Amino acid sequence: MEIRRETPIAGPVVKGFAGTGFRVGEGVFPRGVTLAPEAALEWDAPATVAELTPEMVAGLLAIEPPPEFLLLGTGPRLAQPPRTFVAALEARGIGVEAMDSRAAARAWGVLRQEERWIVAALMPLG
Repeated sequence: MEIRRETPIAGPVVKGFAGTGFRVGEGVFPRGVTLAPEAALEWDAPATVAELTPEMVAGLLAIEPPPEFLLLGTGPRLAQPPRTFVAALEARGIGVEAMDSRAAARAWGVLRQEERWIVAALMPLG
C-alpha cells in the first residue's frame, strides 16, 4: 500500500459556512457563490431553484475547456432544478449534479482534489 501526502487543492476552497453564506479563502459570500477551478465570485442566486435559468450561470460555464458538469447547491435542502435548465446545459455537453448546498460545498473539495474540471453554483443556506 502506498501512502501519499495529499497536495493542496488548486483554486478556491470552501472552508466553512457563515450564516447563510460560504467562507471561501478569506472571503464570505452571503448571497451565494460560483466556483470555477481558478476563481470564486459572489453570486446573487435566485430566491428559489425553480427560478434558475441558464443565463444565471452562463459566465461560469464559459471557461476553457468547458467543465465536465455544474455542481449545483440548491440551498438548505435538495431541490431539483427546472428541466429546461438541465436540458439547456446538457445540450452544451455539461451535466448537472444537484444536492443541498452544504453537501455540494463538501463535494467541491473532494472533486477538485481529484483534479476534476468542474464548476459550482451554491445557493445560500437559508
